[in-house]
Amino acid sequence: MTCTNFGLAFVLAAGFGIAAVQAQQGNTISVNVTGLRNNNGDVRCGLYNSAATFPKSGQEFKGVVAPISGQQATCVFGNVAPGVYAVALFHAEKGETKMRTGFFGQPEEGYGFSRNAKGSMGPPAFNAAAYTYSGGATNWPVTITYP
Repeated sequence: MTCTNFGLAFVLAAGFGIAAVQAQQGNTISVNVTGLRNNNGDVRCGLYNSAATFPKSGQEFKGVVAPISGQQATCVFGNVAPGVYAVALFHAEKGETKMRTGFFGQPEEGYGFSRNAKGSMGPPAFNAAAYTYSGGATNWPVTITYP
């Protein structure tokens, strides 16, 4: 994937995607985000359920906005059916709803992926970031990366 495609075009605004799989009460994925450089803004997280949509703008399975406190944030996805999922996130220091990128598509703010997966010249592959989720409550830690 080229740098141009790295825009991680997250449009993680208030009205996030519709679940294609029936959700189950009590199933919660918490994404603990550490390494934030300040408490400004919030963290925007997208939960993806397929390689075809990861991490494309507006194609997340679910999305949440998490407040920052003590340079940490927790994105909580509730009522998630068992399946295979990956998370993409960014630090919206100025309240952005879309990740800011530079001339060649490189991120201009902090970002991260589940499993702390890294890509080469772009975001990681879905399989590199994905977890198999069997239900219940689980925590997936992510350390944010700044350009």
